[in-house]
Amino acid sequence: QVQLVESGGGEVQAGASLRLSCAASGDTGCIAVTGWYRQFPGEKRELVAAITSDGTTHFATSVRDRFTLSRERNKNTVYLQMNMLKPEDTAVYYCEVDLTVEGMCVRLRPDYWGQGTPVTVSS
Repeated sequence: QVQLVESGGGEVQAGASLRLSCAASGDTGCIAVTGWYRQFPGEKRELVAAITSDGTTHFATSVRDRFTLSRERNKNTVYLQMNMLKPEDTAVYYCEVDLTVEGMCVRLRPDYWGQGTPVTVSS
């Protein structure tokens, strides 16, 4: 299994920055992709950004010029740096991992989610 713990959310004013952390434990060697999603009230979760095991990144168009991803492999932690935050970034942010289906990893679920961390941006 993989356990995910998010942190770093909070309340900030427009234009401020926040860094979200996603710390993974367990079968971390099976992680193929780590993604950050967000969910607005009453809506489905949407992908914000993702990073693959080889470092390839993807960003939603709405955040591409403001958010960055980084990671510390020795801590199994991925960071979402959010700059120039806007009120429309207000949401609950979730970390999610997709696992490889190779070798022993195939016995695990294909994905795992964290508990979410709220971000509120006031104007």
